[in-house]
Amino acid sequence: MHYSPVAEIRRTALMHNITHLRSQIPETKLMAVIKADAYGHGLVQVARWLTGAVDGFAVARIEEAVTLRESGVEARILILAGVFNQEGLEQATQYDLDLVIHDAYQVGLLEQANLPHGLKIWLKHDSGMHRLGVRCEEFQSLYRRLSHCACVRLPLNTMTHFATADEADGSETERQIARFEAQVQDLPGERALCNSAGVLRWPSAHGDWVRVGLAIYGANPMVGGRAQQIGLQPVMTLKTRVLAVRPQRQGEAAGYGQIWRAERDTRIAVVAVGYGDGYPRHAASGTPVLINGQRFPLVGRVSMDTLMVEIGDAPVAVGDEVILWGQGLPVEEIAEHAETIPYELLSQVTGRVRFHYLEE
Repeated sequence: MHYSPVAEIRRTALMHNITHLRSQIPETKLMAVIKADAYGHGLVQVARWLTGAVDGFAVARIEEAVTLRESGVEARILILAGVFNQEGLEQATQYDLDLVIHDAYQVGLLEQANLPHGLKIWLKHDSGMHRLGVRCEEFQSLYRRLSHCACVRLPLNTMTHFATADEADGSETERQIARFEAQVQDLPGERALCNSAGVLRWPSAHGDWVRVGLAIYGANPMVGGRAQQIGLQPVMTLKTRVLAVRPQRQGEAAGYGQIWRAERDTRIAVVAVGYGDGYPRHAASGTPVLINGQRFPLVGRVSMDTLMVEIGDAPVAVGDEVILWGQGLPVEEIAEHAETIPYELLSQVTGRVRFHYLEE
């Protein structure tokens, strides 16, 4: 028996989520976002499972795209950050990659390049995110320059990214949609506006493509939401085991900094997971874990290799299974206790966690 964390990744949950999301977008193509090692689930394995089930993939960086191509993935791949030098353009050509263009510098690179054939380009409009993208006053001129560039395969595609689609107030998303449509309404090519939250809340903006990340992994992208509420299943379940069971007298402190003291005579279970495995160090006392299917509260400060939970007189023993998030315990709930987001928890699972890929 191993006393170290395991991330179980279930193919059936992944495919359930894809099927469910496709039912929301019957006329729209689905681009699975698998950047950051597929949000911590395993870049190549997730891509292989999804090949044929989605219409393409999106990654953040060219290195991720090259890894996919060299592992045999033949589907369409979009690089969300684009590239920034001649070498990147040559790799994009060699590996047949779609590129996002988000500023004038990248347009200039394409104008100066000498490539054997054209690249498929997505011009990104900054409709309000103000992170990456071409501002409204520049959009039409850069679009014309790209349209006359010998290294660009026409027609150009266009895209934008929502800043607040996960929030209850949809007024800013409405403004972003209007700004984008005003720029592209008379232009040819395909369009992509929606991320996971946009897919769920803005069906009128589904366009030709949607880029879905968090939702395909079975987490709710809406602020305060739970996956079960929107018909999704968690793909990752992070598990470990109990290392020790210890008595704790009333008034005794436990853990670094002695930030928690027992209010009564009780027992604590020491659990084999910590921030060295990707569990959030700032998870507060009271954060739930599941031991043998029963909830118990985390107490004290999370350490590098362990955390502690109060179990009272419950029948918990060394070796018992512990679920940190996943089946039976929403990752969104753990994120709230740690004052973070499920994206961070999933993508920060570290390399010392063992991954089990399950077909069932």
